Amino acid sequence: MKIASVFAITLTTALLGGCGSGEIPYKPRPAYTGEKPSLPTVPTLPNKKKKEGNAYTVWGATHDLRSIVHRNDFAGKKTTLVGWIVKTNYADAPECAVHKTGKGDPPDCKAPVPSFWIADSKDEKEIMISVMGWASNYAQIFTLIEALDKDDEAKLADEFFGVDLPSPLPNDGARVKITGNYGINYTRSTKGTAADPKYGIMTPDKIEYLTVPPMRAVLPGMKIRNKTNK
Repeated sequence: MKIASVFAITLTTALLGGCGSGEIPYKPRPAYTGEKPSLPTVPTLPNKKKKEGNAYTVWGATHDLRSIVHRNDFAGKKTTLVGWIVKTNYADAPECAVHKTGKGDPPDCKAPVPSFWIADSKDEKEIMISVMGWASNYAQIFTLIEALDKDDEAKLADEFFGVDLPSPLPNDGARVKITGNYGINYTRSTKGTAADPKYGIMTPDKIEYLTVPPMRAVLPGMKIRNKTNK
């Protein structure tokens, strides 16, 4: 028992003595003189405008639509966008949908919603916002094209939407200012709904031309006398 007690006391003393203050003296080291690391250059962020006056640019609108902070800024509010028309879907109109108003499309005729796309520059083909709901079908467009070929001031009220179609008709190369409802979904169509969660869809109440399209719109199979917008 005495030997065990002496051993325990000795061990305890050794442990306590080994702890000391617990501080390790600071030993200065020389500065690193080896090879310097290769770091990538700091990227240059694009200096893009979010708005032009009270109108959103296409970049600004699409940025805020995907933003957690700003996505609700468009809900239940009228929004104004400005941009260049860089694309239309006139060429996608099937033959069965290209006719005058007053005649319905055949039951098996599958025609897309008449649309055009706007961007911040004439040559942009990726960041674009589709504009839908300014014409209910291609028959409205067909009838207005024929009327404009005879009279530059011709107008036509859409028989389903009850509003005048844009005149001249939207076409590539025009710069427009559009006011309406902007968001992910489009529901004005007479043939169902559409959605674009990445860039959004504009349903216009008003389309103003800042630059008139240089060429007149035409549907597949149509021949018009006046090719340019004067």
